[in-house]
Amino acid sequence: MKRVRVIVSGGVQGVGYRYTMRMIAIDTGVAGWVRNRGDGTVEAEIEGTPGQIDEVLAWMAEGPPGSRVDAATVTDAAPTGATGFEVRGTA
Repeated sequence: MKRVRVIVSGGVQGVGYRYTMRMIAIDTGVAGWVRNRGDGTVEAEIEGTPGQIDEVLAWMAEGPPGSRVDAATVTDAAPTGATGFEVRGTA
């Protein structure tokens, strides 16, 4: 298993990014969470196989209709063995 933290910047708040990402994550089978941050970015941690992670990262780079992704910064994180995927409140 692999886990990554992603910070997405651009027009990614108020466009359904977090809730669409939850659907993508569940469909892909990754675990983790997503939340808005006070600086206008979206932060997420996703855990799964490398292939699953790549699939979600590809979606995150595009986002849902109506969003504008300027950048997605990905860093490795320690796997936690988490299950499920949640939308969290603003950090």
